Amino acid sequence: MEGASPMDLVVVGLGYVGLPLAREACRAGLTAGGLDRDAAVVAGLAAGRSHVDDVTDADVAAMLGAGFTATGDPAVLGAAQTIVICVPTPLAPEGGPDLTAVRGAARRVSAHLRRGTLVVLESTTYPGTTEEVVRPILEESGLTAGEDFHLAFSPERIDPGNGRYGVANTPKIVGGYTPACAAAAEAFYGKFVETVVLAKGTREAEMAKLLENTYRHVNIALVNEMSVFCNELGIDLWDAISCAGTKPFGFQSFFPGPGVGGHCIPIDPNYLSYKVRTLGYSFRFVELAQEINTGMPRYVVQRAQQLLNNRGMALRGARVLLLGVTYKADVADQRESPARRIAEQLARHGAQLSYHDPYVETWQVGDLRLSRVTDLPDALRTADLTLLVTDHSVYTASLLGEHARFLFDTRGRTSERPMANTELL
Repeated sequence: MEGASPMDLVVVGLGYVGLPLAREACRAGLTAGGLDRDAAVVAGLAAGRSHVDDVTDADVAAMLGAGFTATGDPAVLGAAQTIVICVPTPLAPEGGPDLTAVRGAARRVSAHLRRGTLVVLESTTYPGTTEEVVRPILEESGLTAGEDFHLAFSPERIDPGNGRYGVANTPKIVGGYTPACAAAAEAFYGKFVETVVLAKGTREAEMAKLLENTYRHVNIALVNEMSVFCNELGIDLWDAISCAGTKPFGFQSFFPGPGVGGHCIPIDPNYLSYKVRTLGYSFRFVELAQEINTGMPRYVVQRAQQLLNNRGMALRGARVLLLGVTYKADVADQRESPARRIAEQLARHGAQLSYHDPYVETWQVGDLRLSRVTDLPDALRTADLTLLVTDHSVYTASLLGEHARFLFDTRGRTSERPMANTELL
């Protein structure tokens, strides 16, 4: 693809972050392309098919109509005025981010980097990655960051399934390697994002992302731990949270649940904890929050066993229906879903498992392939215990109240409508 027509933007990594970004650029009239190593993703997009919840097939068709091209050929990078890296950063065994994909993307960019290009890293990582890891790889091109090309970090703020806030109307933080780099990044994102927020530098922008998710991680852990002892004390924590939420200042409501899932909450705070450990410190808040949140699936199973015991039944042999197996309501994303760990432990206790999820047609946990119920009202009536794990909108309080034989609600779906044969987390 050498000699291709110039592009305003090439996005490296067309996943749940990169594809919405490319869509917004196309909507703003920019010429955009995408680079992805997954041939199936590239072929699907070329055929007008989306693989991302928040991007529809119609969106992809509109992108193609605007000139968008997805490819697996890194040569497309040579035609880009701006390159945004949106590749995954999973958790590495030592607890920090696995930067394999980031390093690989940086090497591909470096091989095709031209003077004047803006390169932005959006992949979540620990503070210092942009300057200490990405910059040296890019400078293997013979070009110098801040002089020959612009370099910046801008944390992604994608919230899958959020119909109110997307790329365009969510404030965009950018931190540049130099003031000129920051200005270039601000000008680029300002073409299709309503508000651009300038951080002092790349490290501050990287830290902002981790701070956002660590704040949520710690507060979710707080209410998760409170849910355990409130159950012992006979206190309705959901009602207490509702009451506290009426205070117009100094309080933000967080809610307990069966665990945390997705990429951000269970993983991102560990990047910061990892970086702090390299300084010889421990980040005790994050480590404690991780301990509490990762322990919630086990607690849910213990509660389920206790609830059945109270009704004269054993968990072994009990028919347990799991409602929702994705990590978040009304999305198909299963990354780090607590439902998987709950199912594993229920299966080890000998429960007879089935599941329902409008977004997941088949679901396998280890060697066990769970049966997907098709008649939900009948399944609710016949299950010894129904466990609401993910509060998809189809699981209304009226549906559950009318049909569930015995419900353990871990998401508070029925908290405002107390019902017989229902227990809250």
